[in-house]
Amino acid sequence: MIKVFVIAGPTASGKSAFGVDIAKEINGEIISCDSMQIYKRMNIGTAKISIEEMDGVVHHLIDIVEPNEEFSVGEYSFRANELIGDIASRGKVPIVVGGTGLYIDSILYPMSFGGCKNIAIRKSLEEDCEKYGKEYMHALLREIDPLDAEKIHPNNVKRVLRALEIYKTTGERKSDMQISQRKLQYDCCMTVLDIARDVLYKRIDSRVDDMFERGLTKEVDALLEEGISFDGQSMQAIGYKEFRLLYEKKIAEDEVKEKIKQNSRNYAKRQITWLKKYEFAKWFDSMTSRNEAREYILENLR
Repeated sequence: MIKVFVIAGPTASGKSAFGVDIAKEINGEIISCDSMQIYKRMNIGTAKISIEEMDGVVHHLIDIVEPNEEFSVGEYSFRANELIGDIASRGKVPIVVGGTGLYIDSILYPMSFGGCKNIAIRKSLEEDCEKYGKEYMHALLREIDPLDAEKIHPNNVKRVLRALEIYKTTGERKSDMQISQRKLQYDCCMTVLDIARDVLYKRIDSRVDDMFERGLTKEVDALLEEGISFDGQSMQAIGYKEFRLLYEKKIAEDEVKEKIKQNSRNYAKRQITWLKKYEFAKWFDSMTSRNEAREYILENLR
């Protein structure tokens, strides 16, 4: 079984820099596990790692999708798992770094919904969606599978309809199928970097201030000028969606900044809650216990 190292944690916890340090020490390559850093030209708002910060370490699954394209967790799973096999076959160590919970799941556990397809049911669901609207379809999913509905935003119509299609095709809820399949497909060592909440929130606020100083507003301007819509999947990200009200002249730029800070803090809370479900994960304070985290990883490698 392939050994895979996962370095996870909430936003602004220092995962990227720590991942680079570890990769250099154990001859690893990094697979990014961030649902927004996949998009090209969306650099500032996603806090995308720069070439300089990579420091010569190979990073995968960054800048692989155009901002006007959709990208599913299934596509991510396929690419990431192929990369893990390739990296290991070359005698290097696969290191997954990021904080997108669904993406982490899609690597650690097999996804086997590919056979649950029914074209007629899908067509019927699409017609219902056009007739009744996305909120209605999400409410329908919430009645059937509240656990999966909690994970899927109503705007993500593709995933909502897919979950409904699986249920109507198999009679089983997607979340139940996922739980029954939760057997690790790799020898996994997961390290979670955490920080005291007050410190984490200050780091998030400081990061957002820095984004605006570096030109986040101009980055959003450029995306809109090339025809990227606020309704698109990429622009649903924190750091971008908040600008919609600015362009509709309903709020000022300072208010946009505060909304991004608040949404980022809330997202960090959700990330922490998600990561706590991995009982095998080892948690370390990013500010005071990085050396202990390093030793833990090295011991697992040995």
